[in-house]
Amino acid sequence: MHYRQLGHSGLRVPALSFGAGTFGGTGPLFSNWGRTDVAEARRLVEICLEAGVTLFDSADVYSDGRSEEVLGAALEGLRDQVLISTKTALPTGDGPQDWGTSRSRLTGAVEAALRRLATDRIDILQLHAFDSFTPVDEILHTIDVLIRSGKVRHWGVSNYPGWALMQLLERADRHGLPKPTVQQVYYSLVGRDFEWDLMPLGSREGVGAMIWSPLGWGRLTGKIRRGQPVPEGSRLHETAGFGPPVDEALLFDVVDALAAVAAETGKTVPQIALNWLLRQPTVSSVIIGARNEDQLRQNLGAVGWELNEDQAHRLTAASMTDAAYPAFPYRRQEGFARLFPPMV
Repeated sequence: MHYRQLGHSGLRVPALSFGAGTFGGTGPLFSNWGRTDVAEARRLVEICLEAGVTLFDSADVYSDGRSEEVLGAALEGLRDQVLISTKTALPTGDGPQDWGTSRSRLTGAVEAALRRLATDRIDILQLHAFDSFTPVDEILHTIDVLIRSGKVRHWGVSNYPGWALMQLLERADRHGLPKPTVQQVYYSLVGRDFEWDLMPLGSREGVGAMIWSPLGWGRLTGKIRRGQPVPEGSRLHETAGFGPPVDEALLFDVVDALAAVAAETGKTVPQIALNWLLRQPTVSSVIIGARNEDQLRQNLGAVGWELNEDQAHRLTAASMTDAAYPAFPYRRQEGFARLFPPMV
């Protein structure tokens, strides 16, 4: 497994990390993602460690905290061999302190996550959504206290607008407080909006990217093909409405291109899609998920080899869409990717 710097921090993370959204499996969304119990989770963790995948990502809203509980139990005795990432900010209840990033919410959410994860520290804490009601200084000073206490090691954001992330970075720099080093973002061959604003910001300011849903919310598994219905057992029947929208015409153009490259390389469609992401600027780690050993081993096969330039170019061309203003001027420049060096 290749390891990369997490943004401007000194933390090195594996190119692939494991998402624990399938652990626990409660509620209308997460029960369709997976219902992995502790014994099954332990086996998946062991396979990850054998492959060098040492970073595990969860969130307090995943199965109402059950994901963190299962992950913590599965990591028993292994804590010093792994990195744990988790997220908070989205609503976990109906109370006034059950959502957002206020001092009270962040402090309570971290304490609760530590209990569920059965650990004394969170290696990477991410604010799961932008909270327009909490002042930036309150967020930064709370994070500073959590880091000084040893309960949090590094921090970042997820699903943040670029201007809000830049505000955190600028204010933290001004006051000498810990800056966010990571942004967890949606990015796939059928969802490249990350390139328009957040990627150049990350490159300029040293914020690495952890990628969620790298297979386009389950659409780039190789099971969905042009002219064929969505397979009967696909989780998309129940979960499509929860994820980012995808243009159907673009989807099938991308799938056709992936299938062609897969035939040339002897790799699977998901492996091709994941490998393309690992080539992209500022990407520190791509989060893979799996409901069973077979899925996990297949996704782990995305590393240890590289697409050639022609194959990568064809995938890039098949997935290209027009960027919104004001991003389109630099998106159309020759050698766009060279503007944003990778963090390796």
